[in-house]
Amino acid sequence: MAHINLLPWREELRKQKQHEFGITAIGSVVIAGLIVLLAHFHVDGMITDQDQRNAYLESEIDILNKRIGRIRELEAMKANLLARMNVIQELQGSRPESVHLMDELVRTLPDGVHLNTFEQKSKALTMTGIAESNARVSDYMREIDVSDWFTGPRLDVIKTTESNRRRIANFTLRGNQKARKPDEEIAGVATP
Repeated sequence: MAHINLLPWREELRKQKQHEFGITAIGSVVIAGLIVLLAHFHVDGMITDQDQRNAYLESEIDILNKRIGRIRELEAMKANLLARMNVIQELQGSRPESVHLMDELVRTLPDGVHLNTFEQKSKALTMTGIAESNARVSDYMREIDVSDWFTGPRLDVIKTTESNRRRIANFTLRGNQKARKPDEEIAGVATP
């Protein structure tokens, strides 16, 4: 039998397989690097696109916030104007009340009673004056109690002093203006 030496052929085959393996490994590394590079560019592009979208949304949000601020300013102006209109309407509605109030003040004042001051704060009334006697002050309180425009007379102070040999009662009286309904005001205007 003949001996054939197959070692150089195996050696060459091994070198060729190692060379192919090296080329395959380098090719795989290059392809993997390209894939990573492409993935990086893709993700970077997506981040850039999202940043552009975010910037657009932020600019639109700023525009809407300015509009909302303007709307709030307009609502505040509207509320202010409505409050002013309500005050004006209340003043217009209460204009005839002052005339009726003064007329009723004169009608309820009995003989022998004189008022020095008359104050009105909202519906609260304060009257100070002098009377010939305490009985005249009592009469005045009764007149106020049955009045169409006054209610709830309360005597705060009454002092009796002597002036020119006459006794005079100085008094402070409080009361309230009656709340009038619109139909009562119309009836009050019709019948003086």
